[in-house]
Amino acid sequence: MKAEIIAVGTELLLGDILNTNAQFLAQELASLGIEVYYQTVVGDNPQRLEDTIFHAFSRADLIITTGGLGPTEDDLTKETAAKYFGEKLVPDKKALEQIEHFFRRIGRTMTENNIKQAMVPEHNGVVLYNENGTAPGIIIEKNGKMIVMLPGPPKETVPMFLQQVKPYLAQKQEVTFVSRILRVAGVGESAMETLVKDLIDAQTNPTIAPYAKDGEAILRVTAKAKNEAEANRLIDPVAEALKERLGIAVYAEGETDLESVVAELLLQKKATLAVAESCTGGMIASRLVEFPGISRVLLEGCVTYSNEAKMRRLGVKAETLEKYGAVSPETAKEMAEGMARTSGADIALATTGIAGPDGGTAEKPVGLVYIALTHKGQTKVHEYRYAGKRNKIRERAAYQALDWLRKALIYEE
Repeated sequence: MKAEIIAVGTELLLGDILNTNAQFLAQELASLGIEVYYQTVVGDNPQRLEDTIFHAFSRADLIITTGGLGPTEDDLTKETAAKYFGEKLVPDKKALEQIEHFFRRIGRTMTENNIKQAMVPEHNGVVLYNENGTAPGIIIEKNGKMIVMLPGPPKETVPMFLQQVKPYLAQKQEVTFVSRILRVAGVGESAMETLVKDLIDAQTNPTIAPYAKDGEAILRVTAKAKNEAEANRLIDPVAEALKERLGIAVYAEGETDLESVVAELLLQKKATLAVAESCTGGMIASRLVEFPGISRVLLEGCVTYSNEAKMRRLGVKAETLEKYGAVSPETAKEMAEGMARTSGADIALATTGIAGPDGGTAEKPVGLVYIALTHKGQTKVHEYRYAGKRNKIRERAAYQALDWLRKALIYEE
């Protein structure tokens, strides 16, 4: 089954709203083994919407639309699809009752134009009742073509797809596709691919796909099988071979992130942490505090951006700053040791660097970062050099610090 995703809405076309629905739907369709060949965004224009839907059916078996199911005159997705399939729209009693109930629940009066949302195809239509909004979704299937129309707001799109559309589409697939994600830290996408290229080249089912996302490298292992259990049996040995090849660089499987893994390690080992940040400006602490319960181990975080703050809060010596500068291994070391001493934490992290765009020299270029870690009475300092704009350098430094902390907790360095 070949699919196309069409997002309807002028606000999406103009970039006023981020099209997160397309990403979600593409991932979900891939997990069902449905190939998405095109993604389209079209404004609320009747003729352009008709041209887009009619043309999409010339190259796809399945179209999934989001948006254009509202009560206003320019919400015409349903009407356009009905025209393509030659379907008459009639009122649906249950959909109308749900819309009326929705307005009563929020204490508002339903207007006449909301009745439009309860109109559904007289034949060949499946109504997807909406528990999270007013517009029901609709599936029309006829002559080997299918359109799934979903409401635009993600809080309505996501549950409707997962609870109603995904099972419907799964029944039509003879095989299932299961993917497992391996998350890799400290190794770039190209380097990771080189390390496992022979495994990638040797695989047909499962397949191995390397890619980068949000600053980390990822391997997606996908198996095709009759059912999920069989697919997982195919994936298991491949995943293990990849983990053996990449070692500690594989920090997790599935939908998680580095800070969650680090937080769980800190909690598991009951190791307290304090962070002194200069160039990262609180990014490390901010990422960690997103994890519930981290207050049991994260004692404090300080943004000691100025030299005065480094001296006053962390006890960095004036002569160190004068002789070596704020961006130096010596200063990073004293920052981490001062943070450990004043906070009483088991582990202290410190960052200092030049994020740019100004401030770099030939000896200390933009992108130079020092990260220090104090643990069990010992302090180590690592030097890193990053390329990119200011925020990207800061993000990469924060990520690197968390990955180093992860490894220190595992190896008990």
